[in-house]
Amino acid sequence: MQIRKAERKDVPLILSFIRGIAKYEKLENEVQATEELLDEWLFQKGIAEVVFAVEDGVETGFALFFHNYSTFTGRAGIYLEDLYVKPEYRGKGYGKALFMYLAKTAVERKCGRMEWVCLNWNTPSIAFYRSMGAVSMDDWKTYRLTSDKLAALVDREK
Repeated sequence: MQIRKAERKDVPLILSFIRGIAKYEKLENEVQATEELLDEWLFQKGIAEVVFAVEDGVETGFALFFHNYSTFTGRAGIYLEDLYVKPEYRGKGYGKALFMYLAKTAVERKCGRMEWVCLNWNTPSIAFYRSMGAVSMDDWKTYRLTSDKLAALVDREK
């Protein structure tokens, strides 16, 4: 097994993994990403990074991550947006290999932490993350403004 960084030619593959995780999370109708958007934000703007777990030339899983910043630690951190392994490859160590790659990357880059969110019902992933030493941040709630809400907020303030 190898971990490899995504290249521009991988944009269709990245989108297929995004659709795979969305299907798993029962959120297929929420995917707005296109190949053009992924190319722009991942490769033109360099806003996030993608790595693949590869076995015998087959991409079995992927992770998409980017840097955030913690004022408390005074350092950047890694925010894991997506970690997904194709169903037929689960339980074989691909998810752990991707996770460990990100942990090592965080250490090498002297990051203060690594964070992510996980759906409450996703007990296999919760168990996996706990087995890696992660703790749930139960005192914190995630809030979101989608693009339509952001536009409405800005318009309201004009």
